[in-house]
Amino acid sequence: MTPDLTIGVVGPHDLVERVMLMGHAAAPLPCRLVAAAYRDEQEAPDKVTRLGAGIDACLFASPIPYDLARRSGVLTMPATYVQLGGAALIAALGRAVMDERIDPRRVSVDVLNRADVEEAYADVGLPADEVHSRDEPGATGTIASFHERLFRQGTTTGVLTCLPAVADRLRSAEVPVVRIRPTSAAVRTALHTAALLGAHHRLEESQLTVVLVEVPTLREPVRRAAPRHWRDELRLSLHRLLVQEANRINATVTAIDDHSYMVTATRGSVATATEGFRVLPFAARVRDELGLAVEVGVGMGRTTHDAEAHARAALARTQTGKQTQGFAVDREGRALVPAPRTPAHGGSAKPKGVEVLARLAAKLENGDTVVDAEGAGKMLGVTSRTARRLLRTLVDEGLAWPLPPNRTPQPGRPRQLYRLIVEKLGSR
Repeated sequence: MTPDLTIGVVGPHDLVERVMLMGHAAAPLPCRLVAAAYRDEQEAPDKVTRLGAGIDACLFASPIPYDLARRSGVLTMPATYVQLGGAALIAALGRAVMDERIDPRRVSVDVLNRADVEEAYADVGLPADEVHSRDEPGATGTIASFHERLFRQGTTTGVLTCLPAVADRLRSAEVPVVRIRPTSAAVRTALHTAALLGAHHRLEESQLTVVLVEVPTLREPVRRAAPRHWRDELRLSLHRLLVQEANRINATVTAIDDHSYMVTATRGSVATATEGFRVLPFAARVRDELGLAVEVGVGMGRTTHDAEAHARAALARTQTGKQTQGFAVDREGRALVPAPRTPAHGGSAKPKGVEVLARLAAKLENGDTVVDAEGAGKMLGVTSRTARRLLRTLVDEGLAWPLPPNRTPQPGRPRQLYRLIVEKLGSR
């Protein structure tokens, strides 16, 4: 049985309570409602963040908190909001008529766009020529000042507001105000929409996804300078690292052959691990801990066979250097986003690998060809960080061989050793 959807309800306390009382019975699918009430609309982004990653969809009280959350970049799930125009505005006009201080033909309105205001007034047969509207988002004080200024000038007789914090501030300033509250039908419609959005999102996130990881260094023929046991230890270290990474995203790892692995996961888990398919999965940690460059292809599909086929197509693009076509392919066979370019390190040109190897070989003592970043940095006169980058370049060019990490009882990153293939200098 499919687990219930989880919908976050973001809004003022009274609306959130109202939605929670209506409960999941108002939604077309089984769902769980999680309350995220605020005192001021500016708190909406923080409330969304606090809901966490387990939310399938968000339901906002009005367009204002929705827009604030969207602009802040915290919306990682589909979202919608309760409509406040139409019947909700007409109901507010009815309450305004009963307040003898307010002439509904001369009021100011916030949040709703001008077309919605004019349509509602036309439906009840009232002119809207002297109705002032403001639909731009803004701080509570800014919107309250807009209403109060018009009232103090005698331009309006009262306020129709969608924002409870604005209503409270205007009442304190003794400005006649009526809240525009959503109708029960509007809340049910919004819950219905949020549930459908969440269900679609969950289907998308649960798509079968295959990640193929190939290691060019292990794919190359065995050299005399690279004993087989080094390769075996390196494979074990790489497999252990991939299993650790896969466990973090609830995925599985299968070794395909001596130089490639298959990771089976879901689209949602891979998207999280790749910042929305912006960075290659696993590549950074493999490079940092093992000094290896990897080639990665990500594919989605309705079956494992389809997902693997798309992953191989994406991997082929990476191997042929067509990175602009993307490293991830959706279930329709289309590239999701362009693959990221390898960032440049500093403004100066990077030395060629053979030149770096020659400089290191000239300073090696007693025939020892094993170095680490700290030792290489001293030989080259650069920082350990720069030396580590240069050693990785040697690995990429087949001029060095990374040894399995040297595990020690001391805390911190294990010491990474590299075997320099100085024999290559004689063949160049």
